[in-house]
Amino acid sequence: MIDRLLSFFGLSEEEVAGNTDEARIQHATAVLLVEIARADYERLSLEHDAMLALLKSTFGLSVVEAERVLDHAETAAENSVSLHEFTRILHEELSYSEKERVVEMLWRIALADKVLDKYEDYMVGKIADLLYVVRGDVMRLKSKVYESLDK
Repeated sequence: MIDRLLSFFGLSEEEVAGNTDEARIQHATAVLLVEIARADYERLSLEHDAMLALLKSTFGLSVVEAERVLDHAETAAENSVSLHEFTRILHEELSYSEKERVVEMLWRIALADKVLDKYEDYMVGKIADLLYVVRGDVMRLKSKVYESLDK
């Protein structure tokens, strides 16, 4: 029964046993990235590549490790009914500036194709609210990502 529940969320028993705070943060962040990529109902290889790059650079993962984290996150996102279980982990474990970094990552995925869909915009705002990131900071991060696209 436990094995089925764990596999439902894309985790193995070994991963749960060795589930450090860092691994939980990586998983929760990756799930939120996947949710943004899915928000506009288009899955682009550009978004997948951007998620991998962000996971690698943010957490210092190898390509193989980032792929594994992303695969588990996609399974968890498919089977999840709420964002709260993932945002709660980040809210409890991260500082405000680290939460801002997560919101910036979300904007980078939403804008990976240089087009902001209304569903992506809504989802970033919703997640930012759940992380208790101030709306003004969310808008500042959005502008920062837009400006980086022009370069």
